[in-house]
Amino acid sequence: MAEQLAAIADITADPAVPTFDNTLVPLERSGTSLSRVLRVFHNKAGADSSATVDAVRAEFAPRLAAHSDAILLDAALWERIQAVAGQASELDAEAAYLVERCVADFRLAGAALGEDDKARLRALNGEISSKETAFELALQADSNDLAVVVDDPAELAGLTPGEVSAAAAAAAARGLEGKYLLTLVLPTAHPHLAALTDRSVRERLSTAQRSRGSRGGDHDTRALALDILRLRAERARLLGFDNHAALVTADNTAGTPAAVRSLLEQLAAPAARNARREQEALSAQAGFEVAPWDWPFYAERVRAAEYDVDLAALRPWFEAERVLQDGVFFAAGTLFGLTFAERDDLIGYHPDVRVFEVSRDGTPIGLYLLDLYTRDSKRGGAWMSSFVDQSVLLGNESAVVVNNLNVPKPADGEATLLTWDETRTLFHEFGHALHGLLARSTYPKFSGTSVFRDFVEYPSQVNEMWVLWPEVLASYAVHHETGEPIPAEVVERIRAAETFNEGFATSEYLAAALVDLAWHELAPEEVPTDPEAVAAFEQQALAAVGLDNPAVPPRYSTPYFAHSFSSGYASAYYSYIWSEVLDADTVAWFKENGGLTRENGDAYLRHVIGIGGTRDPLASYLEWRGRPAPIQPLLERRGLA
Repeated sequence: MAEQLAAIADITADPAVPTFDNTLVPLERSGTSLSRVLRVFHNKAGADSSATVDAVRAEFAPRLAAHSDAILLDAALWERIQAVAGQASELDAEAAYLVERCVADFRLAGAALGEDDKARLRALNGEISSKETAFELALQADSNDLAVVVDDPAELAGLTPGEVSAAAAAAAARGLEGKYLLTLVLPTAHPHLAALTDRSVRERLSTAQRSRGSRGGDHDTRALALDILRLRAERARLLGFDNHAALVTADNTAGTPAAVRSLLEQLAAPAARNARREQEALSAQAGFEVAPWDWPFYAERVRAAEYDVDLAALRPWFEAERVLQDGVFFAAGTLFGLTFAERDDLIGYHPDVRVFEVSRDGTPIGLYLLDLYTRDSKRGGAWMSSFVDQSVLLGNESAVVVNNLNVPKPADGEATLLTWDETRTLFHEFGHALHGLLARSTYPKFSGTSVFRDFVEYPSQVNEMWVLWPEVLASYAVHHETGEPIPAEVVERIRAAETFNEGFATSEYLAAALVDLAWHELAPEEVPTDPEAVAAFEQQALAAVGLDNPAVPPRYSTPYFAHSFSSGYASAYYSYIWSEVLDADTVAWFKENGGLTRENGDAYLRHVIGIGGTRDPLASYLEWRGRPAPIQPLLERRGLA
């Protein structure tokens, strides 16, 4: 931090007239060491934490916030940037866009405020950073505490041998020899709910999932969430916005909370209708009104009855190594000319981490790390992060990226068989990795996935299309014991069932996105002070749009909504569906133009993932497609047309 502040001081002390070369270029060069340290540290803190790492995070969160403010609120630096903005017409396109984005960033960060307001802003930023870190640490601790212990293996009927052995290994790791531990995942609906035949165990697991952060005590996150909301709302008002949602969307492609709400509410009513129809079918199959812990289980039974598709039974065809090598890597190789060579000589940050050298047409372009398995020291969910971003200015021609998932690790010698959702998730997260590996920029600010928050999910969602693409599926979907390919008739039935249960899937997602938006549309004085008011607020927000179905809880509820309260998606969880409009249109383009070809990959690279943040992404999309993305392909995909 001291090194970067010294570099900033050199910029502001320069007596020469401010120019791009003596202001923006050294600003982009500053903080290189700090950035490299933080990238590694933050991934370690998420993927393999410890009490020591947690203590460092808690200590440094406010210090890092103050460090950022010291730069973004520097009056002399802001004055120089404004002076350079007047010279933008003399610069090349990427440099001019860098100036434009820097002006926007500094203004939204409060650079134009008076000194008294800046002092209050610094205090707010420090408090918010500290509380966001505390939220994540409390949630992880509560998730570990609430993991479900099972004494009798008969209660795990329905799980695969690999899942049972993973539960036994997880229990043994906690000193619970002879028992079985079902660790929790981030979303509300645990994947085991689709398979466990014992309804009481399903209820225990579902209840544990939904209880996180709301039981009182040291790990209760509700008061933290309300504090964070109040502080964010005050900060937004200080910066001239009505609320935090207005602040966030102002610097995203959506533009306003009203635009976001319009899309979400447009989808909510048909999604809720579809969910109610699905609920009737599930309840008829069950013989009683299904509860949240029943829905995934009976959805699989109805899917099997109506489409003759049992997703759980497909796991032998989704062996992790085949999915990775002959699915994920194969598609990337065909599209972009990439090859992946495992580097056993390079040691990851945990024994489970694997390292691959990535080359394009024979030229090395970076490293890809895969951290597949769950553990108590890893936060929930799946993500991509970057250790090194490519940028010409810093001489970084190679990127280093990592994908983290939370797949249960089977006993030694047993195959890792992925669920259907885990397979899609691996393709999804690898879409982010491709974005990080293939983007090319001159300046660090535009490297890799450094794009608008409501655009960043677009490339990752596009990459999911290859899961069922015929030549990709034929390459990887081979039975891990018999070597037989997945039967063609099964694949056809999977495709026929693609919109099955989409009412549930769309409703649970929209519910979370609308809860996130509703919280962040509040003014400071409107945020409740009583943690017990959290559930009532959620219920009211969902009832207003017809998504208050007790059998379809939000994908994330406030007490365990890490995306919103600790992971950078505050007021931006809508990003997934917003990006999906582009994604669905892009999938249609691939289908219309020959699919998995190098020519198509090069076009997609040229207009989307290859440009990083170097230009307006929607302008680039418009240039490529000749029109904005229509919503119809999304509606058809989700059964909402």
